[in-house]
Amino acid sequence: MKCQQCEKPATFHITELTGEKPHELHLCEQCAQSYLTQNPSGGMPIQPSLAGMLHHQLKVADTAKELAKLDEQVCPICGISFYEFRNQGRLGCPHDYTCFGSELDPLIVNIHGDTQHSGKHPKHHHQSSQDQTRLIQLHNDMKAAIEKEDYERASQIRDEIRKIEEGES
Repeated sequence: MKCQQCEKPATFHITELTGEKPHELHLCEQCAQSYLTQNPSGGMPIQPSLAGMLHHQLKVADTAKELAKLDEQVCPICGISFYEFRNQGRLGCPHDYTCFGSELDPLIVNIHGDTQHSGKHPKHHHQSSQDQTRLIQLHNDMKAAIEKEDYERASQIRDEIRKIEEGES
């Protein structure tokens, strides 16, 4: 997709929700930087706009390069990339909190106000995060064995998954 202001490739996709209808903008890095720092009245903004805060927080000039590098980061347990997380909004396994920790902490603090859970826990929940991680890894191994048509290995992995799942009941 091309930038709406020039002919460069659009790397920033901004949706403004200030009017009655959402307004989408597709901009290159330079046009996005000037858009995010602009003030409709021409002077310094009296109240920081959402776009201005976004610019301040993300430091647009470096963001595209850093984001591209981040997007390549992959969890060794479940195989989800940071790019997939950004698009889906879901993590793949408990290990992702460790793998993407430095990127997730500010996001979690912004959303929840803290990085530690302070509410109730389910009474029926007995599975440890270590078991969850192991199950995810085993499911991925089983899929790989099936793709290689190694059905004997896949059935061994299936049995191991059942033992872990039965142990939590």
